[in-house]
Amino acid sequence: MHHRTFLHSVAALSAAGLFLTACAPGGTTAATTGDQVAASDELSTEEVTLTLMSTPESGAATEATIAAFEAEHPNINIAYSQTNYEDYNQSVNLNLSSDESPDVVLLNAVGNTVKNDLVIPLDDYADLYGWNDFFPSNQLNQWRVAENGSTLGDGGTLFAAPAGFSLVGVYYNKKHAEELGIDTPETVEDFESALAEAKAGGVLPVQLGNGEGHAAFIVQLAGQSASGADAASAWAFGHEGQSFDTPENAAAAQLLVDWADAGYIPDATTVNGTDLQGAVENFVSGEGLFLVDGIWDAGKVAEGLGEDAGFIAFPGENTTGIGTSVAYAISSRSDHPNEAAAFLDFLRSAEASEQQFEQGFMPNDPSVAVADAGTLQGDIVDAWAQIAAENGLVAFNNNATATMNDTLKSGTQQLIAGQSTVDDFLDSVQADWAKTHGQ
Repeated sequence: MHHRTFLHSVAALSAAGLFLTACAPGGTTAATTGDQVAASDELSTEEVTLTLMSTPESGAATEATIAAFEAEHPNINIAYSQTNYEDYNQSVNLNLSSDESPDVVLLNAVGNTVKNDLVIPLDDYADLYGWNDFFPSNQLNQWRVAENGSTLGDGGTLFAAPAGFSLVGVYYNKKHAEELGIDTPETVEDFESALAEAKAGGVLPVQLGNGEGHAAFIVQLAGQSASGADAASAWAFGHEGQSFDTPENAAAAQLLVDWADAGYIPDATTVNGTDLQGAVENFVSGEGLFLVDGIWDAGKVAEGLGEDAGFIAFPGENTTGIGTSVAYAISSRSDHPNEAAAFLDFLRSAEASEQQFEQGFMPNDPSVAVADAGTLQGDIVDAWAQIAAENGLVAFNNNATATMNDTLKSGTQQLIAGQSTVDDFLDSVQADWAKTHGQ
């Protein structure tokens, strides 16, 4: 495997002794239970037990990978545990700061975990294992944190390593499209024409549930497909001087209003009273030509629509997608950071990538993402390849601040209901962003 070859080639670096500094952004020494440990790919020959915490949704593939890692490292045992998503996010920092801290944790957001020095920097391991050459820059930049502890992106310190990736794009019903004579849209103009033709043909153009704020996906995709991924990522990462009040985002928000006015989405009461899973159920029952959603629902869509299920990247001037990685970090209290880092590196192996792909995530090793052409899985692989080729993956706007999801939810609900203006929406989003990023 690629990384094993690289491990051999970087042995000299290991011998030179790169040291973990266990520092938060800014270089403050973290509280640890053990001595500083030199970052190395030369692992202990003693019996080692690592503890790993995750969630059922993200951890299934990781749990399935453990056996393969243990087979390659017979003296290292990994004890896996999981809890549901909401409880996990509420307890992860308490667990990391306790005397019983797990060695490896799923990191859903940087939040206060990095600010409080609860996980260690991984840049030394990235150098040792060649992660910077292996991963496209935008996939690691989601986990790079600047000295202020809140700005993400290029130049920051790396605090997590990806295991697999999610992607938000556009599902479509191939049967509806064929009956309506609609070709797969490749441009914004094609997409708008398809919506009008569906409406005229008596088919709901876009299935949507915004009870949890998922109309924000439409606004983000429309905005970033016009502005490009770099500009969108700069705002999502909290870079200085950025603003959500751009012509591209204004047009995207207006697009959502126009869709509501044209009847391209269900009425406001229905949309704002339906959650994402309700919209998915409606879509697979045949209600809607398109559905903007993540690949985490690919299994439900494939099961519901069968060979009529299709998926494309959001049509636009720039090919982009919304996505993030299922990523893992190492506790500052771990006594075995080198062995933990070896497991993080193993997450990009072919074995681990196969498990991620089976569980519905795009794998670190794209060579295992093989699917039959014309299938939903094949469409997702094609969309992922297009987005990766253009470095077009952008982090979720919802994660730009701790409160942004609520702001986007209420803002899009009011837009759809005709209770606010596009300018009000842009102002509220930027005001939330500025509270965290200081501008």
